[in-house]
Amino acid sequence: MVQFYIRAVGGLSRAFAVVATLLLIAAMLVVCQMIFIRYVFRAATIWQTDFVVFAATGAMFLGAPYVLLKGGHVGVDVVEMVVADRTRHAMRIVASLLGLLFCAIMLYASWLQFHETWVGGWRHASVWAPPLWIPLSALPLGFCMLCLQYVAQILVLVSGVATPAPTHVPAEALEAAAAVSPSRETAR
Repeated sequence: MVQFYIRAVGGLSRAFAVVATLLLIAAMLVVCQMIFIRYVFRAATIWQTDFVVFAATGAMFLGAPYVLLKGGHVGVDVVEMVVADRTRHAMRIVASLLGLLFCAIMLYASWLQFHETWVGGWRHASVWAPPLWIPLSALPLGFCMLCLQYVAQILVLVSGVATPAPTHVPAEALEAAAAVSPSRETAR
């Protein structure tokens, strides 16, 4: 059951990454179209800037669970390099729990914002004036997937049923730190 959950969430994170990629491609094409319209035809653009901002922001939030799945988030690894393997493992569990807590809080807050824009019929204050619930929907969706991905990561770390995402610390750095740090051998 745990492996099924981990695989299912990983599949959803990959699907969200595909959507994020498509949003970035669409934003890139719209930027090219906007430049062409402005500088070749000397015409005004109405919707393009808003679309690019909304698409890029949506891509960031929808792609974040995949980045977590692959262990690609930015991390400070100075401490990780000098502690024992068990301590490093415990640190990853604590960091994942804190990440889950943060994402759960942000999920709640972004859901409230999304719901308010949906019920209130809010529109963006621009000439294009798209409904704001559309771009804001990426926030609760992204944070919900991040929560699910953090739970999967915690299950991997606690149960050991799968290989955890790679750490930020390269193996060579860990070996170099082990050679320099005498306390590392005694900590095991």
